[in-house]
Amino acid sequence: MPVFPLSRAVLLALASLPFSALAAPHSPAPTEQVAGVYHHRIGQLQVTALFDGVVALGRQELTGIDPATVTRALEGRFVPESTKGLQTAVNAFLIRDGGRLTLVDAGTADCFGPGLGQVLGNLRAAGVDPSDVDDVLLTHAHPDHLCGILDAQGKVAYPNATVWLSQADADYWLDPASDATAPQGVRFAFALARKAAAPYQASKHLRTFVPGQPLPGHAVALDTHGHTPGHVSYRFDSEGESLLVWGDVLHYHAVQFAYPQASFEADSDRQAAVDSRRAMLQQAADGKWWVAGAHLPFPGLGHVRSERGAYAWVPAEFSPL
Repeated sequence: MPVFPLSRAVLLALASLPFSALAAPHSPAPTEQVAGVYHHRIGQLQVTALFDGVVALGRQELTGIDPATVTRALEGRFVPESTKGLQTAVNAFLIRDGGRLTLVDAGTADCFGPGLGQVLGNLRAAGVDPSDVDDVLLTHAHPDHLCGILDAQGKVAYPNATVWLSQADADYWLDPASDATAPQGVRFAFALARKAAAPYQASKHLRTFVPGQPLPGHAVALDTHGHTPGHVSYRFDSEGESLLVWGDVLHYHAVQFAYPQASFEADSDRQAAVDSRRAMLQQAADGKWWVAGAHLPFPGLGHVRSERGAYAWVPAEFSPL
């Protein structure tokens, strides 16, 4: 094989590089996935999906639908399922609008145990310093959306950000008096919500709002209560395109698109949750909006299609920016 001598200019350029740039790149172990980051362009917005991990949701936690219908809906969908339940992603989304960085939901931090809490690391892997995030918009105050505003050491994860939470969810989840009247299965979440919010409240970096109130980053808050008393979804518009970040409008993608009347045991008001889901599915389908879902398979971006009197999920294709 012929050997080509390097020019003096090339040698000088190589000599100026740090050692890390010349070293062999890190190769993931066979059991290690690459970073859970995916970038997508919508109008002038750059949307970055951030993977937090997966949780297991049991099929028996679906209500308003008979078990046989659930079984038929899951047939041929190949959703990973263990004895703990169906694999369900937890996603957050960073919206870059010019120089402004808005994070919608923040993941679990250490609230749900090992295997989750990856949003902060994946944000850094995407080249974003958490101190550069301007605002964190929370769809609601459940631990898998709120706990991640703290890091694994319980410190403020986004030191320069304002955290936004709907007034109705703040009134419910941050009030110690709510614990006593809440269903037993969700009582653990109140203390977690208060712990996560406390340092932002102390520094006056927690703000509350009602749907329709102007929000930073040109976000529009839509009332989608039902999963929680103050659950909201956020719509971002740019150059004739719209992105709907809908939080927990839907949990079981293999069932609830086709059967939107199926609700989740954790919904605080199941009928309101069904009504919100139907409204968002129809609006997203009619408007051909992009959708970003917290519990849709990562990266959780795509469209909703009307189908046979109900709906279907059309995931985004991998695309270069």
